[in-house]
Amino acid sequence: MVCHCGLVTGKNEPVPLKSIEVEVKVNDHVATVSSTLQYENKEEKPLEAIFVFPLPAEAAVCHFSAKIGETEVVAHVQEKKQAREEYDDALSSGQQAFLLEESEQSSDVFQLKVGSLPPGESASIRLEYVTELAVQADDGLRICLPAVLNPRYEPQGVNSGGGGSAQVTSVPASAVPYNLSVKAHVSSPRPISKVESNCPLDPLNYLNPEQTQATISLAAGHKFDRDVELLVYYKDTHQPTPVVESGQASAKPGSLMGDTVVMLSLYPEFPTSVMSSMTSSGEFIFLVDRSGSMSCPMHRGEGAQERIGSARDTLLLLLKSLPMGCYFNIFGFGSNYESFFPKSVEYSQQTMDDALNKVQTMGADMGGTEILEPLKHIYSQSCIPNQPRQLFLFTDGEVGNTKQVLDLVKENAKSHRCFSFGIGEGASSALISGVAKEGGGHSQFITGTDRMQPKVMQSLRFALQPAVVDIAVDWKVPKGVSVTPLSQPISVIFQGQRSLIYAQLTGESSKQTEGSVTVKYSLAKQPVKNQLCFSLKPAEDTGLTVHRLGARTLIRSLEVEEREGGSEKKATELKDRVVNLSVQSGVSSVFTAFIAVHKGSGEAVTGPMLRRNVPTPMLLGGGYGRQMCSMPMAMGCRLMKKSTKMTLDAPQAGCFPAPMIMCNKGVQGSVYCDADFEMADDFEMAENSITVPELTRDPLFQLISLQKASGSWDLETALVLVLGKTLEEVDKTKPEQVDQEVWATVLALIWLHGFKIKDQDEWQLLAIKAVAWIQAQNVPCVPECVAAGNALLGCKVQKETLGL
Repeated sequence: MVCHCGLVTGKNEPVPLKSIEVEVKVNDHVATVSSTLQYENKEEKPLEAIFVFPLPAEAAVCHFSAKIGETEVVAHVQEKKQAREEYDDALSSGQQAFLLEESEQSSDVFQLKVGSLPPGESASIRLEYVTELAVQADDGLRICLPAVLNPRYEPQGVNSGGGGSAQVTSVPASAVPYNLSVKAHVSSPRPISKVESNCPLDPLNYLNPEQTQATISLAAGHKFDRDVELLVYYKDTHQPTPVVESGQASAKPGSLMGDTVVMLSLYPEFPTSVMSSMTSSGEFIFLVDRSGSMSCPMHRGEGAQERIGSARDTLLLLLKSLPMGCYFNIFGFGSNYESFFPKSVEYSQQTMDDALNKVQTMGADMGGTEILEPLKHIYSQSCIPNQPRQLFLFTDGEVGNTKQVLDLVKENAKSHRCFSFGIGEGASSALISGVAKEGGGHSQFITGTDRMQPKVMQSLRFALQPAVVDIAVDWKVPKGVSVTPLSQPISVIFQGQRSLIYAQLTGESSKQTEGSVTVKYSLAKQPVKNQLCFSLKPAEDTGLTVHRLGARTLIRSLEVEEREGGSEKKATELKDRVVNLSVQSGVSSVFTAFIAVHKGSGEAVTGPMLRRNVPTPMLLGGGYGRQMCSMPMAMGCRLMKKSTKMTLDAPQAGCFPAPMIMCNKGVQGSVYCDADFEMADDFEMAENSITVPELTRDPLFQLISLQKASGSWDLETALVLVLGKTLEEVDKTKPEQVDQEVWATVLALIWLHGFKIKDQDEWQLLAIKAVAWIQAQNVPCVPECVAAGNALLGCKVQKETLGL
């Protein structure tokens, strides 16, 4: 990838963007985000400003307006080619114009053009989008204002396509010439427990005694080095909720925007009898990003672990938690890829040990980020009979061919489930969320001080749940009312995980005022159903949020269908349908753009107009020359295919230096760049510039590393050191009739429950495996063994707590 204008020094060109104000309105599980961008042209000539920024992949842009002086112009949605032509014509005639469009390669990247601002003129741009809030492992609802857009790595031969790319200017965060403010209003039918963030917040302010409404703001002095993430926690989060929204009065009855739309938030609960048993079969494939940026720290705090180091620890946990009888393999990928084994192997003590030895040598040393080729290789391998394939993808998520990757995953969705993990700031939400959605799995984002392990282990628990099959959704509405689903049919259900369903309700009933939806499925050969009733009476003043999210859901599915090919006639029909729906709903799509023209008394432009790329903060510590482009709405790069490579600290003729601290161990230096220099994370590093640290010495991971594939522990010096005892003390207190291996395993379980209960999400599965092993030994004196272990370790853990 080429950053066309490279990194700049302190001599920055004048920039028109002055400030960004963000207002967030959270309504239960969805949010409306409004951003106001203030521009000012201090040049002596007319100016065109280019601003590339990320949005959540789930977002639906629904409003775009510009205020010049006292005049406000509201953008309308138009077919993209026509919008571009109208924008160019406006600039040529000296008029002010504004163009907002979605990248053709990734749905989470947008480009804004502010054109023909006269000298000394100011403009205020207002952008609004609606989005669903993702549910986290701890039941928090996550809204992310992406402050970081990592330059997307593009494999050779990939064309970024027109319209969605622009040059980028990067400066140190302290030199960014604009500021950010964020204010949020939260409301829900349930009380709000708390709101947390990875950035400093002002205190939460409740607006009513029931604590169902509150406001909160980002503290002053935000540093442009991370995404702004808000986590909202409600009481009784798992309670299913319906939202019924009336149509737009001015819209045609029978149309999507004219009819009532319902959004149902479902939390399926599986029977306890089914959940007590985890599957012991499956083929588990772990696909781990080993590109240069994985050497960056997990967060900016002191002593932060490298991303690749956290990935190694996570693989240790995963390998120890797999069930006996399954199959597994591990792939590392960068500019190329490699696997631990030629094909998936059966899980045993020998194969687990072999894999762990290789995990210890894994470094962030494989160059760029090419996900497509290893996925093609994995899908080309035959599935193992009676071993459902489960794919786990770990990446910092920066590729330029996102839609190709998603299409490939969807094409193979029937043969596997895919769980994805976005690591660090700037991971592409379109890639991470899209892979999980198309692969019938679950996605997680690991940012700030988040630990990777509990989130990954939650996904492994999902993967080990019995597969849900024969899913059907039945609607029951009164006579005179019809239902048109807007969501794709539900393809995957996990215990306790939310599913959102959108539907259009046409017509009305004079008698009945209630409808219901029932989700039926088969789980471990048992029929299960979950039902939710809802009122047909629409809620007041919801601002068409649900309509727009429903439209966005339908638009995305039609776009995917169009990309899948077929006849040219069908593709044209699908594109026309997307354009019509996008124009009708005012929601962005890949085939449309927002265009606004201020038809003032401008004079035709006779000479070249100045172009200024709004600079973005340069995040120190970007792996192997990768800069991070920032700002909610942040700057992007012109995406180009690879052309050259370079060795660190080897400046080429004509390049200028820009200080940048590299985050790989033992290397500090400067990256040199000019208009033709390639800034990718696959340039060649000097020999021995990467050192792979040993696995963590944290006592928990030390104990986990000693567990055998069967689930048991041997009584050895390394184990008793973790327990804080000597071999003599452990031997002396062992009940006579108890085998040493059983005794060691019981002690390990007591230690986990007694000293590491807060980390239970990380070790729960391997503890279940240990309990199953003990039970298989038919030991008659378990109570005595647990009592002796408690006495030795100074704990009070009941055998029922251990699961014995």
